[in-house]
Amino acid sequence: MNFTSLAASLAFGALIGGVAAVEPTPPVTPGFDGAAIARRLHLPPPDALKLLRQEADRRLAEPLVAVTDKQVAVPGGNPHDYVSLARYYWPNPKTTNGLPYVQHDGEPNPENKAYDRPRLERMVTAVEQLSLAWFLTGEPRYAERAARQLRAWFLDDATRMTPHLQHAQLIRGVNDGRGIGLIDVRGLTAVVESEALLRGSPAWRSEDHEQLVAWFRDYFTWLTTSKHGKDEAGATNNHGIWFDVQAASIAVFIGDTAAAREICEKARTRRIAQQIEPDGRMPRELGRTVSFFYSSFALDGLFRLAQLGEPVGVDLWQYRTADGRSIRAALDWLLPFATGKQPWGHKQISPQDFRPFVHLLRQAARVYHEPAYETAIARLQDIGDELLWVSLCYP
Repeated sequence: MNFTSLAASLAFGALIGGVAAVEPTPPVTPGFDGAAIARRLHLPPPDALKLLRQEADRRLAEPLVAVTDKQVAVPGGNPHDYVSLARYYWPNPKTTNGLPYVQHDGEPNPENKAYDRPRLERMVTAVEQLSLAWFLTGEPRYAERAARQLRAWFLDDATRMTPHLQHAQLIRGVNDGRGIGLIDVRGLTAVVESEALLRGSPAWRSEDHEQLVAWFRDYFTWLTTSKHGKDEAGATNNHGIWFDVQAASIAVFIGDTAAAREICEKARTRRIAQQIEPDGRMPRELGRTVSFFYSSFALDGLFRLAQLGEPVGVDLWQYRTADGRSIRAALDWLLPFATGKQPWGHKQISPQDFRPFVHLLRQAARVYHEPAYETAIARLQDIGDELLWVSLCYP
């Protein structure tokens, strides 16, 4: 299930005394159809709400996670620093100590499980599910648990993460971290959106919100001024797109609307015009060993960026270069392969997950007023319960 995409369209609303307001306020953070989602608050799809409750209840039974839980050494020795290994780097078979690590593109190294990335992903998913469950049911236990998890990761002195990613995706024997590692924490965009669902709950106080904003303000400064951040901002593949998503989302959260607007405006030329071909292909993604995954992953990022452009007055949905490069062209180029109409002719060494296409197609149907995108969802393969999740958030 892809909760990151769901929270990015749900962060809105007012909750009064732990019970959903009769007429929730439409979203003021990035979203799609606020009025429709507000109506959904009163009558969520029963099967989807049941599934959400099951997942949220499971999160209630799990231990809280913190960046300080890791049992591995950290460069510099501070356990509060986030640290992860380069995802596709493995021990060197030609040396006795395995150093320096060498690349196997598209093949995740299981050693990463001992580092912080899996914990961060569990934190993000827990906060999303619990916040959404609180928003749709008004049950305080969900908000209380989400609030505790946010405090453990970001606010509590004993466990809080330092607001930088200096040691993300390090390559053992080569470096102590890279700009590429910023993509590890793209889920932070979902955290700031989920936090909006908690506002109004007695479990999440105004001082909690202010402290979280302060944490993200410090992180945004590091993100936009550090060498790692500048390296990632200059990337010309999916990494550059996801840097923009992260930076623009956090800028909105901390109240820097001008910075968010500038990022979205530059995305026209830096992302759409440079990374998408006139026919919709994204060549930098097609060169990977899991080329379909990275093509759809980049498209997902472009959709998120277009969402972020809406409240700051930048229309990326309709932007099109003179020779036809656009977000819609990228979607239309990938769609026949996602629905099985055409075979994928590029390298893909692992099975493809088509679930993210459900929310992309539902969004596209709304944005482009094209019912065929909604119809195409039925032709996607192996999407499991994804349509239930999407139906909660994209009525």
